[in-house]
Amino acid sequence: MESPMHSINNLFTQLGLASDDASIAHFIQTHRAASNVVLSEASFWTPAQAAFLREEILNDADWAEVIDQLNAELHAQK
Repeated sequence: MESPMHSINNLFTQLGLASDDASIAHFIQTHRAASNVVLSEASFWTPAQAAFLREEILNDADWAEVIDQLNAELHAQK
């Protein structure tokens, strides 16, 4: 049996952030990350959020794919 696929909305809920589509779009627009900044080290995360992101990527956990998606969005050129 395959692990359930998480959505970007679920990820924002997990991070304790507003998870509706408009709030996610606003977050991405206002929290762009420099290309040389690792996602979990961006200054806008709380320590708990950063730890979650880092651990899930390092463990290639079931959240990794959607975290990669968020990473791409936050590093995209304006």
